[in-house]
Amino acid sequence: MMEIRVLRYFLEIARAGNMSRAAETLHVSQPTLSKQIKELEEELGKKLFHRGSTMLTLTEEGMLLRKRAEDILDMVDKTMDEFRALDEIMGGEVYIGCAESHLIGYLARTIRSFKERYPLFRYHLTSGNTEQVAERLDRGLIDFAVIVEPPNLSRYNYLEVPGANIWGLVMRKDDPLARKETICFEDLKGLELICSEQGMKFDIARWCGEKADTLNLSGTVNLAYNGSVFVREGLGYMLSFDRLVDTGKDSPLCFRPLEPRLETKMFVIWKKYQIFSPVASLLLKELMETLGGVQ
Repeated sequence: MMEIRVLRYFLEIARAGNMSRAAETLHVSQPTLSKQIKELEEELGKKLFHRGSTMLTLTEEGMLLRKRAEDILDMVDKTMDEFRALDEIMGGEVYIGCAESHLIGYLARTIRSFKERYPLFRYHLTSGNTEQVAERLDRGLIDFAVIVEPPNLSRYNYLEVPGANIWGLVMRKDDPLARKETICFEDLKGLELICSEQGMKFDIARWCGEKADTLNLSGTVNLAYNGSVFVREGLGYMLSFDRLVDTGKDSPLCFRPLEPRLETKMFVIWKKYQIFSPVASLLLKELMETLGGVQ
């Protein structure tokens, strides 16, 4: 049967691309490491590495195992952290998947207050769109997800974060459109637009209906900062939330809100009937007090 220890060996070899370097990092002998990987390949009935003169590269089967091994070890490490936290209520580990929004400030302020009472508490944030973080939540890899889309009420409990994200257009300040105070649908026609797939599919479609199909979506991004770099380099205009990118005095970029106004709410969600670690339960209680009761 596949062992956790051997999966860790496999991942380190995949990262290092070299058996001797991996053995040095893992503090095991190279023959031992080679034997373990050979036995793993025999157990699976598949070759996991292409073996060159100095480098090892993953086969297609090896790439599949790498993805599965990373997920398995994430879950193992999270479970171990939770059990350690049973005897260490001064702290513990909580994993949170977050969408991009300035409203994350509510979460940050809650965690800052929480850490004053639980100084050994540690948090782990991963970024992604709603689909990505909800998938990690469903697989048990994170405790909470912070999303910018109404939650699926059959699967999740949620807290609504106060305020709203305002949609608008990020562009260069030297662009003629920057002279306008707001941006209407007609202004967007013919522009090279950058937007998240989620935003275009749900929010922009909600704003302009079927006319969204006539817009020129030149590229998609998951992180607004990366999109802002493309805008700065003249690759187009980005549809995004306000306050995600630098549009200050020294920035070449500016933000103009859409007209009519388009807003998106933010929610903290977790699985129904989820069993939390002690510290995650305490954090949820803190979030409820900060944001209001559970929905």
